[in-house]
Amino acid sequence: MRNGHRPLLAATTMAVVTTGVAYLFGPGAAPADSEAKRPAAEAKRSAAEAKPATGQARSAAAHPAAAKQEQACEASPKYPKRQLRGVWIATVHNVDWPSKTGLDAARQQAEYVRILDNAVKRHLNAVFVQVRPASDAIYKSPYEPWSQWLTGIAGRDPGWEPLPFLIDEAHKRGLEFHAWFNPYRAADKDDVSKLPANHPARLHPKWVVKHEGKLYYNPGLPEVRAYTVKVIKDVVQRYDIDGVHFDDYFYPYPGRGTKFGDAAAFTKYGKGMSLAEWRRENVNTLVSQVGAAVHQAKPYVKFGISPFGIWRNKSDDPTGSDTKGLSAYDAIYADAKAWIKSGSIDYVMPQIYWPRGFAAADYAKLVPWWADQVKGTGVHLYIGQALYRVGTKDTAAWTRAGELPAHLTLNRKYPEVRGDVYFSAAQLAKNPLGVLDALVKDHYPRPALLPLVQDRGGRAPAAPTGLTLAGGALSWKSSPEARSYAVYRVTGAKPDACATADGRNLVAVAPAAPAAVQSFTVTAGGSYLVTALDRLGNESAPATVVLP
Repeated sequence: MRNGHRPLLAATTMAVVTTGVAYLFGPGAAPADSEAKRPAAEAKRSAAEAKPATGQARSAAAHPAAAKQEQACEASPKYPKRQLRGVWIATVHNVDWPSKTGLDAARQQAEYVRILDNAVKRHLNAVFVQVRPASDAIYKSPYEPWSQWLTGIAGRDPGWEPLPFLIDEAHKRGLEFHAWFNPYRAADKDDVSKLPANHPARLHPKWVVKHEGKLYYNPGLPEVRAYTVKVIKDVVQRYDIDGVHFDDYFYPYPGRGTKFGDAAAFTKYGKGMSLAEWRRENVNTLVSQVGAAVHQAKPYVKFGISPFGIWRNKSDDPTGSDTKGLSAYDAIYADAKAWIKSGSIDYVMPQIYWPRGFAAADYAKLVPWWADQVKGTGVHLYIGQALYRVGTKDTAAWTRAGELPAHLTLNRKYPEVRGDVYFSAAQLAKNPLGVLDALVKDHYPRPALLPLVQDRGGRAPAAPTGLTLAGGALSWKSSPEARSYAVYRVTGAKPDACATADGRNLVAVAPAAPAAVQSFTVTAGGSYLVTALDRLGNESAPATVVLP
Protein backbone atom coordinates (compact mmCIF):
# COMPACT_ATOMS: atom_id res chain seq x y z
CA MET A 1 0.00 0.00 0.00
CA ARG A 2 1.98 2.91 1.10
CA ASN A 3 4.64 1.87 3.44
CA GLY A 4 7.90 3.54 2.79
CA HIS A 5 9.10 0.44 1.14
CA ARG A 6 6.53 -1.02 -1.10
CA PRO A 7 7.70 -3.00 -4.04
CA LEU A 8 4.26 -2.92 -5.58
CA LEU A 9 4.20 -3.92 -9.19
CA ALA A 10 1.24 -1.68 -9.41
CA ALA A 11 -0.79 -2.47 -12.48
CA THR A 12 1.45 -4.23 -14.81
CA THR A 13 2.83 -7.67 -14.59
CA MET A 14 6.53 -8.32 -14.25
CA ALA A 15 6.66 -8.92 -17.97
CA VAL A 16 5.33 -5.51 -18.93
CA VAL A 17 8.44 -3.40 -18.94
CA THR A 18 6.97 -0.40 -20.65
CA THR A 19 4.93 0.69 -17.66
CA GLY A 20 6.26 3.75 -15.82
CA VAL A 21 8.53 3.34 -12.83
CA ALA A 22 5.90 4.64 -10.41
CA TYR A 23 3.50 1.96 -11.56
CA LEU A 24 6.04 -0.74 -11.06
CA PHE A 25 6.49 0.33 -7.49
CA GLY A 26 2.88 1.14 -6.85
CA PRO A 27 1.50 3.15 -4.01
CA GLY A 28 4.78 4.09 -2.49
CA ALA A 29 5.56 7.25 -4.42
CA ALA A 30 9.22 6.51 -5.08
CA PRO A 31 10.53 3.40 -6.74
CA ALA A 32 12.81 2.44 -3.91
CA ASP A 33 11.22 2.77 -0.51
CA SER A 34 8.10 4.87 -0.17
CA GLU A 35 4.58 4.45 1.21
CA ALA A 36 1.50 5.26 -0.68
CA LYS A 37 -2.24 5.53 0.00
CA ARG A 38 -5.70 6.88 -1.10
CA PRO A 39 -12.20 9.82 -1.19
CA ALA A 40 -15.39 9.38 -3.43
CA ALA A 41 -19.08 10.13 -3.24
CA GLU A 42 -22.26 8.46 -2.23
CA ALA A 43 -25.23 8.89 -4.52
CA LYS A 44 -27.76 7.08 -2.39
CA ARG A 45 -28.06 6.50 1.29
CA SER A 46 -30.30 4.38 3.44
CA ALA A 47 -32.90 5.73 5.81
CA ALA A 48 -30.49 5.11 8.64
CA GLU A 49 -27.92 7.37 7.00
CA ALA A 50 -30.14 10.37 6.39
CA LYS A 51 -32.08 10.99 9.57
CA PRO A 52 -35.45 12.72 9.52
CA ALA A 53 -35.83 16.34 10.47
CA THR A 54 -38.24 16.25 13.36
CA GLY A 55 -38.13 18.39 16.46
CA GLN A 56 -38.70 15.57 18.93
CA ALA A 57 -35.98 14.92 21.48
CA ARG A 58 -35.64 11.19 20.92
CA SER A 59 -33.51 8.92 18.81
CA ALA A 60 -34.28 9.22 15.13
CA ALA A 61 -33.52 5.51 14.85
CA ALA A 62 -36.60 4.89 16.99
CA HIS A 63 -38.83 7.04 14.81
CA PRO A 64 -40.11 4.81 11.96
CA ALA A 65 -42.65 7.34 10.75
CA ALA A 66 -39.99 9.98 10.32
CA ALA A 67 -37.65 7.50 8.63
CA LYS A 68 -40.44 6.68 6.19
CA GLN A 69 -40.99 10.37 5.54
CA GLU A 70 -37.27 10.83 4.86
CA GLN A 71 -37.28 8.23 2.12
CA ALA A 72 -39.42 10.61 0.08
CA CYS A 73 -36.69 13.25 0.18
CA GLU A 74 -34.60 13.62 -2.94
CA ALA A 75 -30.95 13.55 -1.88
CA SER A 76 -28.43 15.06 -4.27
CA PRO A 77 -25.35 12.96 -5.08
CA LYS A 78 -23.50 16.26 -5.46
CA TYR A 79 -23.91 16.90 -1.74
CA PRO A 80 -23.39 13.57 0.01
CA LYS A 81 -24.31 13.75 3.65
CA ARG A 82 -22.29 10.69 4.60
CA GLN A 83 -18.90 10.10 3.05
CA LEU A 84 -15.58 8.85 4.36
CA ARG A 85 -12.85 11.35 3.50
CA GLY A 86 -9.54 10.19 4.84
CA VAL A 87 -5.79 10.49 4.56
CA TRP A 88 -3.00 8.02 5.31
CA ILE A 89 -0.27 9.19 7.68
CA ALA A 90 2.74 6.92 7.17
CA THR A 91 5.42 6.76 9.84
CA VAL A 92 7.74 4.23 8.20
CA HIS A 93 10.82 5.89 6.69
CA ASN A 94 9.37 9.19 7.95
CA VAL A 95 7.21 9.38 4.85
CA ASP A 96 4.64 11.68 6.50
CA TRP A 97 5.21 11.93 10.25
CA PRO A 98 7.48 12.69 11.94
CA SER A 99 9.34 14.40 9.11
CA LYS A 100 12.64 13.01 10.38
CA THR A 101 13.99 11.08 13.32
CA GLY A 102 15.26 12.62 16.51
CA LEU A 103 12.83 15.54 16.77
CA ASP A 104 11.78 16.48 20.28
CA ALA A 105 8.21 15.89 21.46
CA ALA A 106 7.11 19.49 20.89
CA ARG A 107 8.31 19.45 17.26
CA GLN A 108 6.71 16.07 16.58
CA GLN A 109 3.45 17.25 18.06
CA ALA A 110 3.46 20.48 16.08
CA GLU A 111 4.07 18.62 12.82
CA TYR A 112 1.21 16.24 13.52
CA VAL A 113 -1.19 19.04 14.42
CA ARG A 114 -0.36 20.77 11.13
CA ILE A 115 -1.31 17.61 9.24
CA LEU A 116 -4.63 17.42 11.09
CA ASP A 117 -5.39 21.08 10.53
CA ASN A 118 -4.73 20.65 6.81
CA ALA A 119 -7.09 17.67 6.80
CA VAL A 120 -9.85 19.65 8.50
CA LYS A 121 -9.27 22.57 6.12
CA ARG A 122 -10.02 20.19 3.23
CA HIS A 123 -13.18 18.84 4.93
CA LEU A 124 -11.67 15.43 5.59
CA ASN A 125 -13.06 13.40 8.49
CA ALA A 126 -10.68 10.48 9.13
CA VAL A 127 -6.98 9.73 9.52
CA PHE A 128 -5.25 6.36 9.09
CA VAL A 129 -2.10 6.54 11.17
CA GLN A 130 0.62 3.91 10.94
CA VAL A 131 1.21 2.77 14.52
CA ARG A 132 3.09 -0.47 13.80
CA PRO A 133 5.31 -0.11 10.71
CA ALA A 134 7.41 -3.28 11.14
CA SER A 135 6.95 -5.09 14.45
CA ASP A 136 7.78 -1.82 16.19
CA ALA A 137 5.51 0.65 17.93
CA ILE A 138 4.56 4.32 17.87
CA TYR A 139 3.16 3.68 21.35
CA LYS A 140 4.34 2.10 24.60
CA SER A 141 3.97 -1.58 23.77
CA PRO A 142 4.42 -4.47 26.19
CA TYR A 143 5.36 -6.68 23.24
CA GLU A 144 7.42 -4.70 20.71
CA PRO A 145 10.19 -2.09 20.80
CA TRP A 146 9.79 1.61 20.15
CA SER A 147 9.91 2.46 16.46
CA GLN A 148 13.19 3.69 15.02
CA TRP A 149 11.23 6.29 13.04
CA LEU A 150 10.73 8.30 16.22
CA THR A 151 14.29 8.57 17.52
CA GLY A 152 16.48 7.05 14.82
CA ILE A 153 17.33 4.07 17.01
CA ALA A 154 15.03 1.07 17.30
CA GLY A 155 13.96 0.48 20.88
CA ARG A 156 14.93 3.92 22.18
CA ASP A 157 12.24 5.55 24.32
CA PRO A 158 11.21 8.86 22.67
CA GLY A 159 10.52 10.39 26.08
CA TRP A 160 6.78 10.65 25.56
CA GLU A 161 3.94 8.42 24.44
CA PRO A 162 2.68 9.57 21.04
CA LEU A 163 -0.46 7.48 20.53
CA PRO A 164 -2.78 9.07 23.15
CA PHE A 165 -1.80 12.50 21.81
CA LEU A 166 -2.32 11.43 18.20
CA ILE A 167 -5.79 10.09 18.99
CA ASP A 168 -6.89 13.00 21.20
CA GLU A 169 -5.84 15.65 18.70
CA ALA A 170 -7.72 13.87 15.92
CA HIS A 171 -10.85 13.55 18.03
CA LYS A 172 -10.68 17.22 19.07
CA ARG A 173 -10.99 18.10 15.40
CA GLY A 174 -13.78 15.64 14.63
CA LEU A 175 -11.47 13.23 12.81
CA GLU A 176 -11.97 9.49 13.18
CA PHE A 177 -8.73 7.72 14.13
CA HIS A 178 -7.81 4.40 12.49
CA ALA A 179 -4.72 2.60 13.78
CA TRP A 180 -2.80 1.19 10.82
CA PHE A 181 -0.79 -2.02 11.36
CA ASN A 182 1.51 -4.04 9.17
CA PRO A 183 0.90 -7.66 10.20
CA TYR A 184 3.88 -9.53 8.72
CA ARG A 185 6.80 -7.16 8.25
CA ALA A 186 9.30 -7.89 11.02
CA ALA A 187 12.25 -5.64 10.10
CA ASP A 188 13.71 -3.55 7.32
CA LYS A 189 16.98 -5.48 7.41
CA ASP A 190 17.51 -9.20 7.85
CA ASP A 191 20.32 -9.02 10.45
CA VAL A 192 18.49 -10.24 13.54
CA SER A 193 21.46 -9.46 15.79
CA LYS A 194 21.01 -5.73 15.18
CA LEU A 195 17.44 -5.70 16.47
CA PRO A 196 16.64 -4.64 20.04
CA ALA A 197 17.06 -7.44 22.56
CA ASN A 198 13.31 -7.58 23.24
CA HIS A 199 12.35 -7.75 19.57
CA PRO A 200 10.06 -10.75 18.90
CA ALA A 201 12.28 -11.86 16.01
CA ARG A 202 15.17 -12.30 18.46
CA LEU A 203 13.02 -13.95 21.09
CA HIS A 204 11.38 -16.29 18.55
CA PRO A 205 13.81 -16.72 15.64
CA LYS A 206 11.78 -19.60 14.19
CA TRP A 207 8.89 -17.22 13.54
CA VAL A 208 10.74 -15.25 10.87
CA VAL A 209 11.84 -15.71 7.29
CA LYS A 210 14.76 -13.82 5.73
CA HIS A 211 13.71 -12.74 2.27
CA GLU A 212 15.57 -10.46 -0.15
CA GLY A 213 17.27 -8.46 2.59
CA LYS A 214 14.24 -8.04 4.82
CA LEU A 215 12.71 -9.97 7.68
CA TYR A 216 9.13 -11.27 7.61
CA TYR A 217 6.97 -13.16 10.05
CA ASN A 218 5.90 -16.48 8.56
CA PRO A 219 2.14 -16.25 7.93
CA GLY A 220 1.91 -20.06 7.91
CA LEU A 221 2.67 -20.42 11.61
CA PRO A 222 -0.32 -20.44 14.00
CA GLU A 223 1.84 -18.89 16.72
CA VAL A 224 2.64 -15.92 14.44
CA ARG A 225 -1.06 -15.36 13.81
CA ALA A 226 -1.85 -15.61 17.52
CA TYR A 227 0.91 -13.13 18.33
CA THR A 228 -0.28 -10.65 15.69
CA VAL A 229 -3.82 -10.81 17.05
CA LYS A 230 -2.47 -10.22 20.58
CA VAL A 231 -0.54 -7.11 19.50
CA ILE A 232 -3.56 -5.61 17.76
CA LYS A 233 -6.02 -6.48 20.51
CA ASP A 234 -3.74 -4.80 23.04
CA VAL A 235 -4.02 -1.51 21.16
CA VAL A 236 -7.79 -1.84 20.77
CA GLN A 237 -8.24 -2.44 24.49
CA ARG A 238 -5.88 0.25 25.77
CA TYR A 239 -6.46 3.14 23.38
CA ASP A 240 -9.53 5.05 22.19
CA ILE A 241 -9.15 4.21 18.51
CA ASP A 242 -12.03 4.09 16.03
CA GLY A 243 -10.65 1.51 13.64
CA VAL A 244 -7.97 -1.09 12.91
CA HIS A 245 -6.49 -0.91 9.43
CA PHE A 246 -4.26 -3.12 7.26
CA ASP A 247 -2.78 -2.04 3.96
CA ASP A 248 -1.74 -4.33 1.08
CA TYR A 249 1.31 -6.01 2.54
CA PHE A 250 0.73 -9.71 3.16
CA TYR A 251 3.17 -12.19 1.63
CA PRO A 252 6.05 -10.24 0.05
CA TYR A 253 5.51 -8.71 -3.36
CA PRO A 254 7.49 -10.31 -6.18
CA GLY A 255 10.99 -8.88 -6.14
CA ARG A 256 14.04 -10.66 -7.48
CA GLY A 257 12.22 -13.95 -7.85
CA THR A 258 13.54 -15.46 -4.62
CA LYS A 259 11.33 -18.20 -3.18
CA PHE A 260 9.78 -17.32 0.16
CA GLY A 261 11.22 -19.73 2.73
CA ASP A 262 8.10 -21.28 4.22
CA ALA A 263 8.57 -24.85 2.96
CA ALA A 264 8.84 -26.40 6.43
CA ALA A 265 5.65 -24.74 7.62
CA PHE A 266 3.87 -25.83 4.43
CA THR A 267 4.96 -29.42 4.97
CA LYS A 268 3.67 -29.33 8.54
CA TYR A 269 0.41 -27.44 8.02
CA GLY A 270 -0.41 -27.70 4.31
CA LYS A 271 -2.97 -30.51 4.75
CA GLY A 272 -3.14 -31.47 1.09
CA MET A 273 -3.62 -27.95 -0.23
CA SER A 274 -1.52 -26.42 -2.97
CA LEU A 275 1.08 -23.91 -1.78
CA ALA A 276 -0.96 -21.01 -3.17
CA GLU A 277 -4.19 -22.24 -1.57
CA TRP A 278 -2.45 -22.72 1.75
CA ARG A 279 -0.91 -19.24 1.71
CA ARG A 280 -4.27 -17.63 0.91
CA GLU A 281 -5.86 -19.64 3.70
CA ASN A 282 -3.21 -18.40 6.12
CA VAL A 283 -4.02 -14.79 5.25
CA ASN A 284 -7.77 -15.40 5.35
CA THR A 285 -7.45 -17.02 8.77
CA LEU A 286 -5.51 -14.07 10.17
CA VAL A 287 -8.04 -11.60 8.75
CA SER A 288 -10.89 -13.55 10.31
CA GLN A 289 -9.13 -13.81 13.66
CA VAL A 290 -8.27 -10.11 13.77
CA GLY A 291 -11.81 -9.08 12.86
CA ALA A 292 -13.28 -11.31 15.57
CA ALA A 293 -10.79 -10.11 18.21
CA VAL A 294 -11.31 -6.43 17.41
CA HIS A 295 -15.09 -6.67 17.56
CA GLN A 296 -15.04 -8.82 20.67
CA ALA A 297 -12.86 -6.28 22.47
CA LYS A 298 -14.86 -3.24 21.35
CA PRO A 299 -17.83 -3.84 19.04
CA TYR A 300 -17.78 -0.25 17.77
CA VAL A 301 -14.20 -0.43 16.43
CA LYS A 302 -14.12 -0.96 12.67
CA PHE A 303 -11.73 -3.29 10.88
CA GLY A 304 -10.82 -2.84 7.25
CA ILE A 305 -8.16 -3.54 4.66
CA SER A 306 -6.75 -1.58 1.74
CA PRO A 307 -5.73 -4.25 -0.78
CA PHE A 308 -3.81 -3.82 -3.99
CA GLY A 309 -6.21 -2.46 -6.63
CA ILE A 310 -6.36 -5.63 -8.74
CA TRP A 311 -7.81 -8.78 -7.20
CA ARG A 312 -7.36 -10.92 -10.33
CA ASN A 313 -7.32 -10.29 -14.06
CA LYS A 314 -10.14 -11.55 -16.22
CA SER A 315 -7.60 -13.45 -18.32
CA ASP A 316 -6.90 -15.64 -15.26
CA ASP A 317 -10.40 -15.71 -13.80
CA PRO A 318 -13.67 -14.82 -15.56
CA THR A 319 -14.85 -13.09 -12.39
CA GLY A 320 -11.76 -10.85 -12.32
CA SER A 321 -11.41 -7.29 -13.59
CA ASP A 322 -10.66 -6.24 -17.15
CA THR A 323 -7.03 -5.49 -16.31
CA LYS A 324 -3.57 -6.77 -17.18
CA GLY A 325 -1.63 -6.16 -14.00
CA LEU A 326 -0.25 -7.95 -11.00
CA SER A 327 -2.84 -10.14 -9.30
CA ALA A 328 -2.97 -9.77 -5.52
CA TYR A 329 -4.71 -13.16 -5.33
CA ASP A 330 -1.86 -14.96 -7.11
CA ALA A 331 1.21 -12.85 -6.25
CA ILE A 332 0.78 -11.95 -2.58
CA TYR A 333 -2.03 -14.38 -1.71
CA ALA A 334 -4.50 -11.65 -0.73
CA ASP A 335 -8.09 -12.71 -1.49
CA ALA A 336 -10.17 -9.59 -0.89
CA LYS A 337 -13.26 -11.26 -2.36
CA ALA A 338 -13.07 -13.92 0.35
CA TRP A 339 -12.84 -11.28 3.10
CA ILE A 340 -15.88 -9.49 1.70
CA LYS A 341 -17.89 -12.68 1.32
CA SER A 342 -17.09 -13.91 4.83
CA GLY A 343 -17.85 -10.54 6.43
CA SER A 344 -14.47 -10.60 8.22
CA ILE A 345 -13.98 -6.92 7.43
CA ASP A 346 -16.18 -3.85 7.79
CA TYR A 347 -14.76 -2.07 4.77
CA VAL A 348 -12.50 -2.67 1.81
CA MET A 349 -10.40 0.16 0.39
CA PRO A 350 -8.71 -0.92 -2.86
CA GLN A 351 -5.74 1.16 -3.90
CA ILE A 352 -6.79 2.20 -7.37
CA TYR A 353 -3.74 4.28 -8.11
CA TRP A 354 -4.09 4.45 -11.89
CA PRO A 355 -5.82 7.05 -14.05
CA ARG A 356 -8.79 6.64 -16.32
CA GLY A 357 -7.85 4.99 -19.58
CA PHE A 358 -4.62 3.45 -18.28
CA ALA A 359 -4.26 0.34 -20.42
CA ALA A 360 -3.12 -2.15 -17.79
CA ALA A 361 -5.44 -0.96 -15.03
CA ASP A 362 -8.16 1.53 -15.96
CA TYR A 363 -9.66 3.41 -13.01
CA ALA A 364 -12.97 3.62 -14.86
CA LYS A 365 -13.11 -0.19 -15.10
CA LEU A 366 -11.84 -1.01 -11.63
CA VAL A 367 -14.32 1.12 -9.67
CA PRO A 368 -17.43 -0.64 -11.04
CA TRP A 369 -15.74 -4.01 -10.55
CA TRP A 370 -15.13 -3.32 -6.87
CA ALA A 371 -18.62 -1.85 -6.51
CA ASP A 372 -20.04 -5.16 -7.75
CA GLN A 373 -18.05 -7.11 -5.18
CA VAL A 374 -19.56 -5.31 -2.17
CA LYS A 375 -23.07 -4.97 -3.53
CA GLY A 376 -25.56 -6.40 -1.04
CA THR A 377 -22.88 -7.48 1.45
CA GLY A 378 -22.91 -4.72 4.07
CA VAL A 379 -19.15 -4.28 3.58
CA HIS A 380 -18.36 -0.66 2.79
CA LEU A 381 -16.30 0.34 -0.23
CA TYR A 382 -13.91 3.28 -0.06
CA ILE A 383 -11.37 4.04 -2.78
CA GLY A 384 -7.66 4.54 -2.17
CA GLN A 385 -6.64 7.57 -4.26
CA ALA A 386 -3.12 8.33 -5.48
CA LEU A 387 -2.75 11.93 -4.40
CA TYR A 388 1.02 11.38 -4.49
CA ARG A 389 0.85 10.77 -8.26
CA VAL A 390 -0.72 14.14 -9.10
CA GLY A 391 1.81 16.27 -10.96
CA THR A 392 4.18 13.42 -11.79
CA LYS A 393 5.20 13.33 -15.43
CA ASP A 394 5.67 9.69 -16.35
CA THR A 395 1.98 9.32 -17.24
CA ALA A 396 0.20 12.09 -19.15
CA ALA A 397 -3.03 11.81 -17.14
CA TRP A 398 -1.30 12.76 -13.89
CA THR A 399 0.03 16.00 -15.40
CA ARG A 400 -3.57 17.22 -15.58
CA ALA A 401 -5.10 18.82 -12.49
CA GLY A 402 -8.53 17.44 -13.41
CA GLU A 403 -7.68 13.73 -13.32
CA LEU A 404 -8.12 13.08 -9.62
CA PRO A 405 -11.30 15.20 -9.28
CA ALA A 406 -12.68 13.27 -12.26
CA HIS A 407 -12.29 10.06 -10.24
CA LEU A 408 -14.68 11.41 -7.63
CA THR A 409 -17.14 12.51 -10.31
CA LEU A 410 -17.08 8.99 -11.75
CA ASN A 411 -17.60 7.50 -8.30
CA ARG A 412 -20.95 9.26 -8.02
CA LYS A 413 -22.33 6.78 -10.54
CA TYR A 414 -21.80 3.95 -8.06
CA PRO A 415 -23.70 4.25 -4.77
CA GLU A 416 -21.58 1.44 -3.32
CA VAL A 417 -18.61 3.85 -3.23
CA ARG A 418 -18.92 5.57 0.13
CA GLY A 419 -15.75 7.64 0.24
CA ASP A 420 -12.05 8.01 -0.49
CA VAL A 421 -8.75 8.00 1.33
CA TYR A 422 -5.67 9.76 -0.03
CA PHE A 423 -2.06 8.74 0.02
CA SER A 424 -0.57 10.58 1.64
CA ALA A 425 -0.49 13.30 4.31
CA ALA A 426 2.67 14.93 2.99
CA GLN A 427 0.70 15.98 -0.08
CA LEU A 428 -1.90 17.87 1.94
CA ALA A 429 0.53 20.74 2.45
CA LYS A 430 1.98 20.53 -1.07
CA ASN A 431 -1.42 20.63 -2.81
CA PRO A 432 0.03 19.43 -6.16
CA LEU A 433 -1.40 21.28 -9.18
CA GLY A 434 -3.90 22.91 -6.80
CA VAL A 435 -5.85 19.64 -6.87
CA LEU A 436 -7.02 19.88 -3.26
CA ASP A 437 -8.55 23.29 -3.94
CA ALA A 438 -10.45 21.74 -6.84
CA LEU A 439 -11.60 18.80 -4.71
CA VAL A 440 -12.94 21.11 -2.02
CA LYS A 441 -14.67 23.38 -4.54
CA ASP A 442 -16.37 20.66 -6.57
CA HIS A 443 -16.63 17.69 -4.21
CA TYR A 444 -16.07 18.75 -0.60
CA PRO A 445 -17.73 22.17 -0.33
CA ARG A 446 -19.43 20.96 2.84
CA PRO A 447 -18.31 18.71 5.67
CA ALA A 448 -19.70 15.17 5.77
CA LEU A 449 -20.86 12.71 8.40
CA LEU A 450 -19.17 9.34 8.51
CA PRO A 451 -20.91 6.47 6.72
CA LEU A 452 -22.81 4.17 9.08
CA VAL A 453 -21.43 0.67 9.34
CA GLN A 454 -24.59 -1.04 10.53
CA ASP A 455 -22.89 -4.09 12.03
CA ARG A 456 -20.96 -1.94 14.47
CA GLY A 457 -24.18 -0.92 16.20
CA GLY A 458 -24.46 2.22 18.27
CA ARG A 459 -27.54 4.31 18.88
CA ALA A 460 -28.39 7.89 18.14
CA PRO A 461 -28.14 10.09 21.24
CA ALA A 462 -31.11 12.13 22.40
CA ALA A 463 -31.72 15.18 20.27
CA PRO A 464 -30.23 18.41 21.62
CA THR A 465 -32.51 20.55 23.78
CA GLY A 466 -32.54 24.20 24.72
CA LEU A 467 -31.34 25.36 21.32
CA THR A 468 -31.02 29.14 21.17
CA LEU A 469 -29.45 31.63 18.79
CA ALA A 470 -28.31 34.94 20.21
CA GLY A 471 -25.51 37.38 19.55
CA GLY A 472 -24.01 35.28 16.78
CA ALA A 473 -23.78 32.17 18.96
CA LEU A 474 -25.79 29.01 18.68
CA SER A 475 -26.03 27.10 21.97
CA TRP A 476 -27.76 23.97 23.27
CA LYS A 477 -27.66 21.56 26.17
CA SER A 478 -25.25 18.67 25.81
CA SER A 479 -26.73 15.30 24.89
CA PRO A 480 -25.49 12.28 26.87
CA GLU A 481 -23.37 9.94 24.72
CA ALA A 482 -22.93 12.55 21.98
CA ARG A 483 -19.46 12.47 20.40
CA SER A 484 -20.23 15.38 18.07
CA TYR A 485 -23.03 17.56 16.72
CA ALA A 486 -24.09 18.29 13.15
CA VAL A 487 -25.10 21.88 12.44
CA TYR A 488 -27.34 22.65 9.45
CA ARG A 489 -28.38 26.06 8.13
CA VAL A 490 -31.39 26.74 5.91
CA THR A 491 -32.06 30.10 4.26
CA GLY A 492 -35.33 31.30 2.85
CA ALA A 493 -38.20 28.96 3.53
CA LYS A 494 -38.82 27.37 6.91
CA PRO A 495 -36.87 24.09 7.29
CA ASP A 496 -38.93 21.09 6.24
CA ALA A 497 -38.59 17.35 6.76
CA CYS A 498 -35.98 17.14 4.00
CA ALA A 499 -33.65 19.84 5.35
CA THR A 500 -31.15 17.25 6.61
CA ALA A 501 -31.60 14.63 3.87
CA ASP A 502 -28.28 15.42 2.18
CA GLY A 503 -25.28 17.60 2.84
CA ARG A 504 -26.28 20.79 1.07
CA ASN A 505 -27.34 22.49 4.34
CA LEU A 506 -24.61 20.97 6.53
CA VAL A 507 -22.26 23.68 7.75
CA ALA A 508 -20.30 21.89 10.49
CA VAL A 509 -19.71 18.69 12.39
CA ALA A 510 -18.63 20.03 15.77
CA PRO A 511 -16.84 17.75 18.27
CA ALA A 512 -18.61 17.62 21.62
CA ALA A 513 -17.04 19.81 24.29
CA PRO A 514 -16.82 18.53 27.88
CA ALA A 515 -19.41 21.00 29.13
CA ALA A 516 -23.10 21.11 30.06
CA VAL A 517 -23.78 23.55 27.24
CA GLN A 518 -22.41 23.38 23.70
CA SER A 519 -21.92 26.44 21.54
CA PHE A 520 -21.17 27.20 17.92
CA THR A 521 -20.37 30.57 16.37
CA VAL A 522 -22.56 31.41 13.39
CA THR A 523 -21.43 33.77 10.66
CA ALA A 524 -24.58 33.95 8.53
CA GLY A 525 -28.30 34.33 9.00
CA GLY A 526 -30.90 31.64 8.50
CA SER A 527 -32.62 28.89 10.42
CA TYR A 528 -30.45 26.35 12.21
CA LEU A 529 -30.92 22.68 12.96
CA VAL A 530 -28.63 20.74 15.31
CA THR A 531 -28.42 16.95 15.69
CA ALA A 532 -26.40 14.79 18.07
CA LEU A 533 -24.12 12.00 16.82
CA ASP A 534 -22.62 9.03 18.64
CA ARG A 535 -19.05 7.91 17.87
CA LEU A 536 -20.26 5.80 14.94
CA GLY A 537 -22.28 8.61 13.38
CA ASN A 538 -25.75 7.51 14.40
CA GLU A 539 -27.73 10.75 14.24
CA SER A 540 -30.56 12.05 16.41
CA ALA A 541 -33.57 14.01 15.33
CA PRO A 542 -32.78 17.73 15.09
CA ALA A 543 -33.51 20.61 17.37
CA THR A 544 -34.47 23.66 15.32
CA VAL A 545 -34.30 27.42 15.69
CA VAL A 546 -36.45 29.10 13.06
CA LEU A 547 -35.72 32.77 12.51
CA PRO A 548 -38.54 35.14 11.63
